[in-house]
Amino acid sequence: MDTLQQILLFLISTIANTFSAYAGGGAGLLQLPALIFLGLPFAVALATHKIASVALGIGAAIRHSREKKLNWKFALFILVTGVAGVIPGASFILTVPEKHANLALGIMTVGLAVYSWRRTDMGLNTENIHRDRTGYVVGGMVLLIIGILNGSLTSGTGLFCTLWLVRWFGLGYKLAIAYTLVIVGIFWNGTGAITLALLGTVKWSWLPALILGSATGGYYGAHLAIKSHNSSIKLAFELVTLITGLALIAKALTTS
Repeated sequence: MDTLQQILLFLISTIANTFSAYAGGGAGLLQLPALIFLGLPFAVALATHKIASVALGIGAAIRHSREKKLNWKFALFILVTGVAGVIPGASFILTVPEKHANLALGIMTVGLAVYSWRRTDMGLNTENIHRDRTGYVVGGMVLLIIGILNGSLTSGTGLFCTLWLVRWFGLGYKLAIAYTLVIVGIFWNGTGAITLALLGTVKWSWLPALILGSATGGYYGAHLAIKSHNSSIKLAFELVTLITGLALIAKALTTS
């Protein structure tokens, strides 16, 4: 790539990951299609995007670590239950038609937006619920399923994790997004990136600009989220989720 294209990649990555870090997911809405538009085949673009997205989690983790609000035992629980599904999910995606995967994920993602919008008070305050054995078992099983989706599908699965942490464990949107960015961004995406890199092809020459943009956007988006109220983040979450879902549906319907 020439210098102009590298700058374009950096700008796209920074914008996409800023919105993702603020709203709790959706970086692939802009970044992955941009890689395909610039000439990468889908499988190569997906593997390259997954590796770059790890930098989003790192940038956000650096900012959130200064707040010292994360419970690392709970973070470890999210990590272990989700990662168990990422590897089989990443292996599975290489055998699934992209059209079917995007259509299914798009419909589910729009459903998330509608559900959050109808639950007007959800996620505005933090409360500890379902923290008994049964609650952790049910919560962990759903996180395992979300981990499979994270490994196998291209965009928006961080939004699923955010909403599940809000709905099942009672977290406010701000805190739920912090867990999503750190655990999903670094560890789930990192596991999926390694799996896809081993099974497929990565465009390594594009990664420096993407990684720098992802880290920059992750840090800045996390900073904006920390300074915002849960109500503002909830609205951003719903908008990003709705747009992501509609974009995935449109992409599926236009794929031959």
